[in-house]
Amino acid sequence: MGLFDKLFKRNKDQEEQKQALDEGLKKTKEGFFSKISKAIAGKDKVDEEVLDEVENALVSADVGVETTVAIIDRIEKRVARDKYVGTSELNKILQEEIMSMLTAAPSNEFATFDVPAGKKPYVILVVGVNGVGKTTTIGKLAYNFKKNGKQVLLGAADTFRAAAVDQLTIWSERVDVPIVKKEMGSDPSSVAFDTVVAGIAKGSDVVIIDTAGRLHNKAYLMNELEKIHRVIKKKMPDAPHEVLLVLDGSTGQNALEQAKHFTASTNVTAIAITKLDGTAKGGVVLAIANQFKIPVKYIGVGEKLEDLQIFNKEEFVDTLFSLNP
Repeated sequence: MGLFDKLFKRNKDQEEQKQALDEGLKKTKEGFFSKISKAIAGKDKVDEEVLDEVENALVSADVGVETTVAIIDRIEKRVARDKYVGTSELNKILQEEIMSMLTAAPSNEFATFDVPAGKKPYVILVVGVNGVGKTTTIGKLAYNFKKNGKQVLLGAADTFRAAAVDQLTIWSERVDVPIVKKEMGSDPSSVAFDTVVAGIAKGSDVVIIDTAGRLHNKAYLMNELEKIHRVIKKKMPDAPHEVLLVLDGSTGQNALEQAKHFTASTNVTAIAITKLDGTAKGGVVLAIANQFKIPVKYIGVGEKLEDLQIFNKEEFVDTLFSLNP
């Protein structure tokens, strides 16, 4: 493939991702902008009543009370400073203030599906409750890393649920990557250890290990997760290199609660937010990015393998505020 062909393919891929993001945020945009339009109807300046309506719109989009209050406070200060702000400027002001807030949030270390030099294999431990799209996210991660030229190995350490191993096996076959697994009821930490050993032996670039759908009120499951950490470190002292928490964006505030419990119980280093295409609650991405000192690394905006995207703050905000939602 020539240089021109590679550039054309890259541009085509970027355009397809942008279209997927536009479509994935469609419901959030429709709900959000309809409320904003209602807030400014018949108004010629941003006053207290308009700000109340904007606040309601943000909360309805599941931006969260804490983040909403911070955004409204920024707008109030700006209105007071500029003396007169017309409602025609409101979208621009909102966009600028949200972007400013996200810029202050932790950033992704990588802009592509890549891994740091000197960490081979790069071990990712995936956590989250059942039903959030954890196994699907692992499959899509494997696909995208492989597409980026990486050798990937999966580990089925969710041995509490029979279907979990079967589902991950299906994904390994679908994206054509190897998997390490044992029978149901096996020691999860043993599976994790064997996966890391196999990853080293195979020369894998990325090892992705699934874990049980750990409920925040199940102390023994959290203890099991700590055990997995300890066992992995016996083989690779600096692993796992990433603990990825998967959250279901369509659950809105419940996703925030899960994030609070998991980040308090284990060393989460990155977050993936799934199912944004089926909800009007996409504002939860803003809430999570703002409230937790952990980068939102991936977002899921559709069913296709390519619809798990690296979270790009600029593109996300631009899409959310693009015209004609």
